[in-house]
Amino acid sequence: MTRKNATVPPEYFEEKYKANIDPWQFRTSEYERDKYQATMASLSKDRYASALEVGCSIGVLTRLLSPRCNGLLAIDASATAIEEAKSINGGSVTFRVANLPAEFPEGTFDLIVLSEVLYYFDKSDLAQVTRLCSDAISQDGEIVLCHWLGETDYPLTGAEASELFARQIKPVLPVRSVLHDSIYRLERFSAR
Repeated sequence: MTRKNATVPPEYFEEKYKANIDPWQFRTSEYERDKYQATMASLSKDRYASALEVGCSIGVLTRLLSPRCNGLLAIDASATAIEEAKSINGGSVTFRVANLPAEFPEGTFDLIVLSEVLYYFDKSDLAQVTRLCSDAISQDGEIVLCHWLGETDYPLTGAEASELFARQIKPVLPVRSVLHDSIYRLERFSAR
């Protein structure tokens, strides 16, 4: 399998969602359902004042996260995915089309969730996204990552993206808890 060298452009995702609104079977896959349950169980707090979900897709995980958040900003590179996410989520979630790293949202968050997104970036853009997450996370906040560990044609594997992110976030969030590491890697980063 030949790997892409550059960060996957937003057009890739827009084309995917226009062809099939659920191209990765987020609504029906047992893998996705189990992963979402594990992601929710990984959250260390009952409630978050301000959360950011990067790569919200069609909003399935968003719908699970929103009851735990006073404010939730959910972003994705695809306008088609965002419109679908809005249709299944209530008004308590703010949705925005954003292409990272250039359009990383301003603000401070006490939860940042990056599920199945970091391997779409090349190493340089991933480093920039990590720096932006470092700047945006509150002092007692946490970041949750989840990535499939199988082979892809994306710039990075899930394991590579996870390790690069972990090394670069360590000065800000030194505590790394790997909660699942088979088929997918689920981990939480925090200050203590």
